Amino acid sequence: MLHLARDAGAALTRFTERWIPDSWVICMLLTGIALLLAVFGAGAGVEAAVLAWGQGVWKLLTLAMQFTIAMVAAYACVASRPVFALFDRLAALPDPSRPLQAVLLAGVVSLLTGYLNWALCLVACAMFVPFLLKRNPAADVRVVIAAAYLGLGTVWHGGLSGSAPLILATPGNPLLEPAAGNAVVDRLYPITETLFNGFNFAFLLVIGATGLAAACVLHPRRGARTLGPEQIERLLPMPPPRETLAAAKTPAERLDRFPGWSWLAALLLAYPLGHSIATRGFGASWTIDAYNASFLVLALLLHGRPSSFLRACREGVHTAWGIIIQFPFYAGIFGLLQFTELGVWLGRLFAGIATTATYPFVVYAYSGFMNLFVPSAGSKWMIEAPFLIPAGASLDVSTVTVLLAYAYGDSTTNLIQPFFAIPMLAVTRMRFGDIVGYTFLIACACFAVSTVAMFLIPADL
Repeated sequence: MLHLARDAGAALTRFTERWIPDSWVICMLLTGIALLLAVFGAGAGVEAAVLAWGQGVWKLLTLAMQFTIAMVAAYACVASRPVFALFDRLAALPDPSRPLQAVLLAGVVSLLTGYLNWALCLVACAMFVPFLLKRNPAADVRVVIAAAYLGLGTVWHGGLSGSAPLILATPGNPLLEPAAGNAVVDRLYPITETLFNGFNFAFLLVIGATGLAAACVLHPRRGARTLGPEQIERLLPMPPPRETLAAAKTPAERLDRFPGWSWLAALLLAYPLGHSIATRGFGASWTIDAYNASFLVLALLLHGRPSSFLRACREGVHTAWGIIIQFPFYAGIFGLLQFTELGVWLGRLFAGIATTATYPFVVYAYSGFMNLFVPSAGSKWMIEAPFLIPAGASLDVSTVTVLLAYAYGDSTTNLIQPFFAIPMLAVTRMRFGDIVGYTFLIACACFAVSTVAMFLIPADL
């Protein structure tokens, strides 16, 4: 049975690699579909549809910059000497003769970092795997990578960096601002109502445990695929160079390496955030901006010297280029939904195929399916919220319930989506086809548990 499931996962990978193009090309395919639906479904004129698309293109620039900084700041945190030293100490915890312990540790690290920050999970786990393999050479490399991928496939969107919940908690977000006289939501939704919801905590515990148990069960008892010492040495990332003031050759270099600038920047970022939390409470203060400020402060302190921090940020920008270039085009689709009747038309369509009891599952399944084609939770939420939330309201399903169902679906199919595995596969020099048989099985277990949860979730959270 396990063999058949692994073969199904491998077949799915071959299909996606052959037939699914680059994510930007998919964005343009969805744009064409949205234009056709606006004209032939929602009754907009061709010119009106094109102008609506153009009206939306620059609406999400603030959001695009917020998510870009999130990725860059997370990368800068990981690419620091203290974190590299931490990885080496953590990797030594499992007993090398018990490879299951290495799988368990990889999964726990992934779940914890995934809950804290999706970008941190993406980068940290990619860099941690070689350290873990070096200390635990008997562990199956494929299962270790699958376990290290757990956070993005289970807990991240219900965690502190969940894109959709943070968008609804951030003042001035595009869903709150009236467009064509009609906003998608009529108020902010602080994380005390969404991420700190009791149901969300319970779901994350159950789904995280499900994924972790599935990964441990999948480790082969014999015939594990391992890497030799020389292969592992080639995979180990190099720590950032140590920089000192004494080694500086010019006044400019001494200024670049003076840690006081980093301390000043960290203080200026941290004090307003701390003041807001102290006066307004954590739940009301935790927005996308607060999240970014926290990780920028952490990155500044971990690096200490400005030159080291800036070098890591430059490297981090490379990981964020997809967000930078894709967001304006997804914003065009957002404009179609906001400035034509397309959002209303799609909302009625979704409301017509579901009931109050089944709508959370419909949202979950739809979100998971769309994530295979649009692996960008923030931009996808911006093009789906304008019809998912109103459709839910018409069925007496609350915005919070719709939001959480969307978030859970978006997470599950990350396990079979090659896009987010790229950093980890690049570090370990593996193909997605090598691991998808395992991640597919984990996704199946998570889907089964999540389906039950979607019929248990209250409609009026």
